[in-house]
Amino acid sequence: QVQLVESGGGLVQAGASLRLSCAASGRTFTMAWFRQAPGKEREFAAAISWLSGTTDYADSVKGRFTISRDNAKSTVYLQMNSLTPEDTAVYYCAARKSVAYMIGIRNMEVWGKGTLVTVSS
Repeated sequence: QVQLVESGGGLVQAGASLRLSCAASGRTFTMAWFRQAPGKEREFAAAISWLSGTTDYADSVKGRFTISRDNAKSTVYLQMNSLTPEDTAVYYCAARKSVAYMIGIRNMEVWGKGTLVTVSS
């Protein structure tokens, strides 16, 4: 049973940086971050392949967010820079246990409980 535990959320001012962590217990092949702002649907933010290191980003975070992995720690990070109030959301870590690298929300098989990121103006 794969479990994902997120950490690193908090309250920051616009322009600040924050790093989220997601520790996985069990083998996964795709790790991703999704986010859900108040009153909005959950949306894709970033993803990474454990095997190849391939990364993908939503246009809204490209150039500001960086997803990375530490294989030894089975942990994925989301470095978020130049945060704006529009980045305020609950950030969810998600994973696929299947080998194929896929990043759609319906492709995710395991979800964390989420961590809240609040960016004040």
